[in-house]
Amino acid sequence: MDYQQTIDYLYHAAPLFQNIGAGAYKEGLSNTHALDEHFGHPHTKYRTLHVAGTNGKGSVSSTLAAVLQSAGLRVGLYTSPHLVDFRERIRVNGEMIPEQRVIDFVEQERFFFEPLHPSFFELTTALAFLYFAEQQVDVAVVEVGLGGRLDCTNIISPDLCIITNISFDHQQFLGDSLPKIAAEKAGIIKAGVPVVIGETNGHPEVREVFERTAMGEGCGIRFADEESLPVVESELKGAYQRANMNTVQCALSELCRQPFYAQRLTDEAVQNGFAHVMELTGFRGRWQQLHRHPSLVCDAGHNIAGIQYVVSQLLEQRCNHLHVVFGMVNDKDYTEALRLLEQLKDRATFYFTQPSCQRALPVDVLAETYIRKGLHVYTYPSVRIAVQTAMANASEDDFIFVGGSCYIVADLLEAWDDISR
Repeated sequence: MDYQQTIDYLYHAAPLFQNIGAGAYKEGLSNTHALDEHFGHPHTKYRTLHVAGTNGKGSVSSTLAAVLQSAGLRVGLYTSPHLVDFRERIRVNGEMIPEQRVIDFVEQERFFFEPLHPSFFELTTALAFLYFAEQQVDVAVVEVGLGGRLDCTNIISPDLCIITNISFDHQQFLGDSLPKIAAEKAGIIKAGVPVVIGETNGHPEVREVFERTAMGEGCGIRFADEESLPVVESELKGAYQRANMNTVQCALSELCRQPFYAQRLTDEAVQNGFAHVMELTGFRGRWQQLHRHPSLVCDAGHNIAGIQYVVSQLLEQRCNHLHVVFGMVNDKDYTEALRLLEQLKDRATFYFTQPSCQRALPVDVLAETYIRKGLHVYTYPSVRIAVQTAMANASEDDFIFVGGSCYIVADLLEAWDDISR
């Protein structure tokens, strides 16, 4: 098999949440333990940091990795989902896993894993942990896929657990209340391992879940949003990044209490990591500016909390006119998302579209909901056409926003070279 054939095999042989949603979710860790044993428990061969939460996991994980790289460490970074290339999920010092290693993994191991019927994420996690061991990383920053307690990354014994925040997302798996969701994400908290909570957003019942879990596991807990921490300028823009960067600062402060990290995490390393996150890790799609005059920014915020942050920032955006290219997947609360977008109606033109994935919310469904409110919207069959139209309509002083879903951003990035010609 070549690389594309290998990726097609992975997408079809293992249920892929990115495409089919709930049908790809497998509860429990039996497959994970079987794969881990087969490969000789590779995650025990290096240090790890574990990052969970509803929003901000990618930003926090990538910034931590960038700082650790700047400190001279060899760093593995495991994140999801990918935007354009599967290999974005697995990086060492910012370099994606080679295509040939992905091919070899499938060809050499398929006869072991096929009878297990693993999910796509179970296989990907096994490959990441194995590859990090092969690459002799010093530390791996591991982002939780979904939830925490039953996520297949939750076999690691990290130096630090980080939970960014709690809001509503994936309620069909994690629970229909914030305390229930918090309890699932608190499942990464382990005996004696310090934990940093980014935000509780003023929900005392969420804070109580984390405090109770930490007390039960005998570990210290810090709440980043309650601490006075130094401000470090970050390459990652967007108003919501303030909370994420505060979480990173608190996490680094906690790591400095551990001898392995204390001498390495200098002010220079921290500043360089914050300032060059995208360059050092390949991180993309978070309030990322792709064009100037007109300005074009994309953002992968896809649940209500994320979209609320985006709308708040767009309300503050200085420009002649807003052009909003927007689409979602079918398991998100699009009616509430549209209610948030309504705040922009007096200063924006809306270009509704849909991502090129099986979970796409049909653009007609999205538009119908908006039209029923008596609001005008243009519809387009693809992100490419929607963005091209917005670019053609916009003046030099206008601002174009593209988002609503990771997959909308993925389609944009994949087509951007052609769009920008």
